Amino acid sequence: MKKLFYSFLLLSSATLFAQKNASTRFAVANDIVGTVDMFSTNLKGYVQSSHTFKSVAELPQNLKKFGPIADKGLVEYKLKAGLGTLDRLALSDLNAQYNLAKSTPVLIDGYEFANTDTLVYGDLLRDVKVIDYNGSKVVSVTTKK
Repeated sequence: MKKLFYSFLLLSSATLFAQKNASTRFAVANDIVGTVDMFSTNLKGYVQSSHTFKSVAELPQNLKKFGPIADKGLVEYKLKAGLGTLDRLALSDLNAQYNLAKSTPVLIDGYEFANTDTLVYGDLLRDVKVIDYNGSKVVSVTTKK
């Protein structure tokens, strides 16, 4: 009975790590992924304007590639000119830092990013660790404390 219980507990915990965080709302600025929370708190001074798309169907052609992370909408930010550049990182480089193949998908708050050429802002990377996901090792990023 204990083995069955522990097996269930292990399976449940693995499933919880890969679940999408319902409170995460993604944002894009200059084709780089961040979150709405990140722009509304840490980077508020960099924002010139924003436009919210409520569904994947509303996304303009240049943002269609972000459809998989726009299930709760997507906010596009325009950044002010002349403030310098923000730290950014390709997900393939993040994989390399953790000794994984550059093409390994990355999880951000439970959302799978299969295209590792995607750039993300450094402020997004709050808690980063390697987890087991569908039988393989992947980098998992949690954007909130």
